[in-house]
Amino acid sequence: MYDKILIPTDGSATSERAVDHGLALAKKMSAEVTFLHVVENPLSAGYATPETLPYSAQLYQDLKASATEILDRAVEKAQGLGVSAQVRLVENREPAAAIAEAGEEHDLTVMGTHGRRGFNRWMFGSVAEGALRQGSKPFLLIRSEAED
Repeated sequence: MYDKILIPTDGSATSERAVDHGLALAKKMSAEVTFLHVVENPLSAGYATPETLPYSAQLYQDLKASATEILDRAVEKAQGLGVSAQVRLVENREPAAAIAEAGEEHDLTVMGTHGRRGFNRWMFGSVAEGALRQGSKPFLLIRSEAED
């Protein structure tokens, strides 16, 4: 039923729960997984201010290094379970759009959601909801635990 599973990960506790669920499902279904991490450019994502502009290039390099570490940890988990895995690092894209686009090449997307409501949802948005709305393939959303 699911031969190719996309698992977007940002390294958060909620995302790690989704990685664990996605890998368990992949193992049961003998599916291969692709771990996806999206790195937004601080300049285009609005994180940089005139005061922080000199540091934006270093921040971007730090974000890419962190992304590599997150993806490496996910692959180690997959290898430990005997699940075939590959990684994809996407740069300079809006996360929801990048996830939805990558999801079109997979049978299922498994990702975490923080389940924000009210002001926090308005302020921070929901990458999971955005990807779900833009995608056409099935999604499995894993909620965060209460203490996350």
